[in-house]
Formats: sequence, structure tokens, C-alpha cells
Amino acid sequence: MLFDLLLVGLLTAIGVGVGWFMTRTRSQRQAADTETLAQVHKEGRSDAPTLHPVIDPDKCIGSLSCTDVCPEGDILGVVDGKAALITPSACIGHGKCMVECPVNAIELVFGSAKKGLELPETDEFFETSRKGVYIVGELGGMGLIKNAITQGLQCSKTLGGLLKDQQSEFDDVVIVGAGPSGLATALGCREQGLKFRVVEQESLGGTIAQYPRQKIVMTERVELPFLGKFGAPLISKEQLLESWEQAIKAADIRINTGVKVEGIEGEDGDFTVITTKGKVKAKKVVLAIGRRGTPRKIGCPGEDMEKVTYRLIDAQQYEGARVLVVGGGDAALEAAIQLAEESDAEVALSYRQPEFGKAREANKRRFKELVEQDRIFAFMASNIKKVSTGFVTLEKGGKLVEFPNDFVIACLGGELPTEFLKKMGVGMTRLHGEALGKGAKAKRGSAVLDEKERKQRRLAFGLFVLGALTVAALFVVGFDYYKMPIELRPTHAMHRLLRPAGTWGHGVGIVSTIVMMSNFLYAVRKRWEVLKGFSTIRTWLTFHQFVGFMSPLVISFHAAFQSKNHLATITAGSLSVVVLTGVIGRFIYGLVPSGEGKSGELGELSRRWEKLSERLTEAAKSLAQPQEMEALLETAKIRPPEESLVKFLFHMPRQRVSDVRHLRHAKSLFPSPAEAREFAESFQKLRTLQAQVSFFRSLKVLLSTWRVFHVVLAIVLVVLISAHIGVSLYFGYRWIFS
Repeated sequence: MLFDLLLVGLLTAIGVGVGWFMTRTRSQRQAADTETLAQVHKEGRSDAPTLHPVIDPDKCIGSLSCTDVCPEGDILGVVDGKAALITPSACIGHGKCMVECPVNAIELVFGSAKKGLELPETDEFFETSRKGVYIVGELGGMGLIKNAITQGLQCSKTLGGLLKDQQSEFDDVVIVGAGPSGLATALGCREQGLKFRVVEQESLGGTIAQYPRQKIVMTERVELPFLGKFGAPLISKEQLLESWEQAIKAADIRINTGVKVEGIEGEDGDFTVITTKGKVKAKKVVLAIGRRGTPRKIGCPGEDMEKVTYRLIDAQQYEGARVLVVGGGDAALEAAIQLAEESDAEVALSYRQPEFGKAREANKRRFKELVEQDRIFAFMASNIKKVSTGFVTLEKGGKLVEFPNDFVIACLGGELPTEFLKKMGVGMTRLHGEALGKGAKAKRGSAVLDEKERKQRRLAFGLFVLGALTVAALFVVGFDYYKMPIELRPTHAMHRLLRPAGTWGHGVGIVSTIVMMSNFLYAVRKRWEVLKGFSTIRTWLTFHQFVGFMSPLVISFHAAFQSKNHLATITAGSLSVVVLTGVIGRFIYGLVPSGEGKSGELGELSRRWEKLSERLTEAAKSLAQPQEMEALLETAKIRPPEESLVKFLFHMPRQRVSDVRHLRHAKSLFPSPAEAREFAESFQKLRTLQAQVSFFRSLKVLLSTWRVFHVVLAIVLVVLISAHIGVSLYFGYRWIFS
């Protein structure tokens, strides 16, 4: 008895300690992230510039595996217990958060409802509105080198399926651009056995070749045909170009540099590409030209002077000069930082906003340090008005300021080559928050997403079949034994083999324990960077669920469906609760709407509530003394806070009684009893809608505790299993080691 009490006390202490630590850690992070989000909204930095994640709060289970994977830092955070985009303006569309979400609660969307994004029309295979012409890379709306490489490889695979067995005298594909997407397409075409040609108006690497020396251009490893995995956690421009050269040499690819494309004639299967070096015949054309080929101009007198350039390549060429950098993105900050660190130039920077929004935190920190050291002069909230010989003129605070200057470097991004695309016959579309792969406008490249979803379903079905066969096999082995009463089992011929301490029963226990412990690989995968390159988190979650469901079933065979000691009983009970809380978190928690989502039944409920409150507010204003009714309406219009379900159930009856008393007292304010009765009925409907929203939110809060119980009991379960193994070894069950 004393041992049982000590065991329960120890387990309770472990559980309370772990639960307190989890809750405290998450609460601290949530408070910091909520403050960051509020500051971002206050500063007007709540719009993402291009492709960015949108989190569905009704699907999010709060695993937060998405919050720590972005190479840009804390782009996602914790708000109201769920993941949220807390620094939208700094998001550049890596998309790793979407990949790391185990329940598909994150979608990547193009543009926002307020600020649309104009892009070329492409389908799920990257084909544009002009049949036979494809667009990959940054020009299609997905920046980042890894995304560009992935798209190029996907596009080449599609082209391989269409053209591999077709014989022709001319090229299968002309690839326009030798940047990451164009080179990846070329490597993929070589792997597919296609005949192709790569043309580039500048040099190998495209825009990357024009980046400043030693600029970090990639933060992830990728895999290429003929080269395999290459890259490093941080890879510079020079390292990337060297890797490209190795891959091109290995694949025996020739790049035609200094060739500019001026037009495309013909139709799908019989194109003539017009270039500055002549005409090229091809069946398909892939445009991988990026969108920075046309730099965005300053838009002031003197911008065409020779002293104005649109990129920094070598800082040392500006030794001793007075240089003004224009812009507030990463390119501008990096140019100013490099000039200050690698030359003795007098460096200044002009940006139209008072704060940097889109730049990486590391760049902003280093820029601030150099400003404090007087190596960079920052003209924030300023606009360049005129470029002159030996001078520039800025407008700041409504005043014009003129100061000496030798060079201007404008890092203002690139403009979409709309006219070039129209000339090629490619249609354009504007996206306002459409999700990647959803709808006619945003299908671009979604074929690969569909294939991943099919693979995921096949994996889940395969594991289900494996589990069913395993349980069936265990039943077949000892069915006659398991259905016997416990007191009669010693008379069964296979009792010594199938009993928990028997060779078969003990062996099943050992195997099931090893498999059950593999369940913790999911938690390790979420937190250990080394494992994040091995399959997606959703695949690991599928395996986690499979093991979770199988563990109690298989261990039941080990125990021969009986319980003879307290330790085994507590272990089995803990395992059942762990599985139950896992089921709640994965399948039930997401079914309860939070009230934050715009879609679904609760979203419609919220809209009806808002419309009814507006109608009743107008009705109250028409009364002779509207103040009392308006005050009552305000209480019914307030969005209910997230509170406990018990508090909600206790508060609701009191509120209804109070409402009846106020409405009865206000009857005299209405012109007629009928109007008073109609208002009271509408008000009760308003209260009902408010209560429904509040109920769902309170239920969501209650179910959100699943995570604490799940993790705490899982840790307790490890302690119990360790104790169970220790007891078994103590009593001599060591045949497995002999």
C-alpha cells in the first residue's frame, strides 16, 4: 500500500511539474508574440509583400512545429494558443511552415485582400495561357532559390512525359534564362533525355551573378540531377555559382550567354524563338527570366545619369566616394552594410518609411549598429527628389535637403516584365489572397501538391492494412486461449507460451514496447534539426498515429487481456488516456470552430450576429430615449472572451434573467407593445447567436488542454514502462539476452 501511494505521488509530482513548465513556457511566448503582432499592426507592417502563409485557426491544433522552421526568424508566433503570422512584412514565402504543419492548417496565398499581386496566368503544370509556353521561378510568383529549383525540376518532368518519345529535327525545349529555375529545368531535361537549348542575356546564374560578393543566397540544401545534394546551411553567391558549374559540367550542358529573346512566333509544338543571335525552333518554351531583370526606377529627375546604378557588385570600386543607397529591403540594407564594412566610402541610405518592414532582422540589427558607429547615415521617412552632378536632393519632413554625392545605388526591387509577357502572348491575372493550388487563378505548380496528398493517403491506408493484419495474426495465434476464463487458462496446451511471462507473450511485450517508444520520434522530429530533412512532419504524424492506435491493442495481447498488478494497471490506464487525448487533439479539437475563421458554420453564425446587431442598433436609435437600449445592445454586440466552459454555463442563465428584466423595464420606450415585443424577440435571437459563438470558443479552450495531458502522461508513461521493465528484469525475465 505504501509503495502504491509513493508511486502515485511521484507520478503526480512529475505530471504537475511538466504541465506547469509547458504551460508557463507557452504563456510567456504567447505574451511576447501577441505584443509583437500588436506593434506590427500599429506600425502599418501587417501586409505581406508576396506569397505568404495564412493559418486556419479552426484547423490549427497548436503543435507549433511550423514556428521554428523559417530561415528568416520569428515570422510565425503563438497568438491565442495557435500559430499566427506575427511579422507579415518580413515574410518572403519560403513555405517551410506549410510543409511543417502536420494537419494542413497552413495555406500559402498570393497577395492580400487589400493589396493584390499581378502574376502571369499558369496552371498546375506551370503552363501559361499561351499553350506550350511555361513559366517557372520568381516570375511565377514564388521567389527563393530552392522554390525556383523545385519548379524547374517539376516542369522538366512534365515536359519529359509529353516529349520523351517524340522525334524531331529541332529542339524539344528552349529555356530562356540561366538562373536557378532555368538551370534546374535544363538539368531535369537532360535527365529526361530531351533535346534542349538554354539562352541567357547576361551570364551564368542570371540575377544571382549580379549580387554583391559573398552575399548569402541560400539557407537550405537541395538535390539536383547529376550532382546530388549540394549546398550548406548558409551558401554564398560564389559557392552557388561554383556548384552550378559542377552540375552543368557533369550533365554536359551548354549555356548560350549574351543572347536576348525578343519574341516567340508559332504555336505549341512548332515555336520559333526570335533572339538577338537568330531564330531557334522548338516544341516548347520555358520562361525562367525572373522579375528583377527590369529594375524599378527611382522616379525623379536625373535617374538616368551614369552615377545611378541599380545593384552593388563590388564595394571596393566605391573607395573614397560619397554613396547614397535608396531602398529599405534586404538588398538596400546589404548594399549599405557591405559598403560600410568593405570600403572607406561615405555611406548614406534613404528610405521612404520611418521603419524597415521587409528586411531580415539580422540585416536590421547590423544596419543599426553601423548607424550608431557613424559608418552609415540613415535618412528615414525621406524621398529622393533629384539627382544632380555632385549632389542629390532629398525631401524629409516637408523640407528639401541637398548634400554632396558621387554615386546613387537604387535597390528598389524589380518590376514584372508585363510588356514582354504580353508580347509573348502570356495573359496576366491579379490575385487577392488566393491559396496556392486553389481555384483557377492560383493553380500554378499544384500538380506536385496533389501527388504528395495522394502519397500521404496511400501511406495511411498501407499502415491501416498493416495494423489490421498484425492484430488479426495475433488473434489467430491465441484465439482459443484468449477467450477462455482466466482461471481455466493454465489447463490450455499453449498456456506457458501465451501467458504474459511466456516466451510468446513476453516477446510480444518487448516488441510492442520498442514500437511504442518509437512514438516519441515524432516529438524528436519536431525539435531536432537533423531529422527535418527526412520526410514531412505530416508523414511522421501519420506514423505517430499508427503507433499510438496499435500500442494498446498489441500490449493487450502481451497482457493476455488481464491485469494482475497495480503497475501494469496504471500503465495501461495512462496509455489509454494518452491515446484518447491524442485522438481529441488530432480529430476532435479541429472540428470545434474557434470563432476566428471566416469560413464554416461559425463564420456564418458570426456574420448573422453582426448583421442583426446592426439592424437592432438602427431600431434603438429611432426611440425617444435610445440610451438605455443602446447600452443593452452593446453588451450583446461584444465578442465574448475565451473563458472556461464552466464559467460560460454559470454566466448564461444570469445574463438571460437580467436581459428579461431590462427589456420589461424598457417596454414603455416603444411606440406600441407590438414593436416592443418584436424588438425583444430580435434581441433574444442576438443573445442566442452570441451564446453560440461563446459556447464554441469556451469548448475550444477546454479541449485545448488535451496537449498538456497528452505530453505529461506520455512522459509519465515512459517512467512507468521503465519501471515495468526494471521489475521484469529483477524477477529474472532475461531470456532475450541469453
